[in-house]
Amino acid sequence: MMNSLLGAVESGLIYALMALGVYITFRILDFPDLTVDGSFTTGGAIAAVMITEGASPWIATICAFFGGLAAGALTGLLHTKGKINGLLSGILMMIALYSINMRIMGKPNVGLLGETTMFSSLSPLLLMPFVVVAVKLLLDLFLHTELGLALRATGDNQRMIRSFGAHTDNTIIMGLSLSNGLVALSGALIAQQSGFADISAGIGMIVIGLASVIIGEAIFGARTVFFATLAAVLGSIVYRIVVALALRIEWLEQTDLKLITAVIVIFALVIPSVHRSWKQKGLARKRSAEIVALHEKQGLGGER
Repeated sequence: MMNSLLGAVESGLIYALMALGVYITFRILDFPDLTVDGSFTTGGAIAAVMITEGASPWIATICAFFGGLAAGALTGLLHTKGKINGLLSGILMMIALYSINMRIMGKPNVGLLGETTMFSSLSPLLLMPFVVVAVKLLLDLFLHTELGLALRATGDNQRMIRSFGAHTDNTIIMGLSLSNGLVALSGALIAQQSGFADISAGIGMIVIGLASVIIGEAIFGARTVFFATLAAVLGSIVYRIVVALALRIEWLEQTDLKLITAVIVIFALVIPSVHRSWKQKGLARKRSAEIVALHEKQGLGGER
């Protein structure tokens, strides 16, 4: 049981980088970016091929990050310059990346067993907390710069920020690029942790990322940028722990992982909505009772 939980925390820390990337598009830009399913695999493919060719795992991981930046930038260009719908832009790029990833890998699966990776000398549990904290704090700092504020404003109201002379096309491209760079970074680290890169590794990653963000916000809140990014990181860890516990149920199998993910996301989306609805109904009943009491009081005053 303890090994299962430690493994969940380990995976949660690596997937937290992807959750931060999804947070940028999903919460800040309000952009339905499905490129994530392809760029995650791109990161793993670049890192795995470079490591097997003798490159330093650190350099391979950085190159994977830049590969994700390029994928996100292309999605942004399709949407802003090509005037293609945001959802369709992500789908087109995701489809294109499947062939690109296969070209990079040369085969459906690249093994890393016996190769030197970032985790050869340091366990993910020892290394990843420092990496995740560093990336989170750097992202927080960036979102408080002039560019970061423009990015946040673009997601809130494109028309308004455009009226102030800001180039929203550039901020959208930048946001999508940064998001997919973090996703690819996560993919590269997952490939090194698991010991292989697979062409189908990215399937369903957008749902996992959304689950992490939504769960984190539901449990920990998102009052400021600092707490929102922290919630995404912690949500990723909580999600992995929930999945690990769910898979210990006897009648559930590893193949049910996608179903478990879908159920978790549904609960994470529905419960806050139901809670808000109950709260609003409670306030409405309270106001109705106050109005009735006020009318009754005025009626008694009139009788006197």
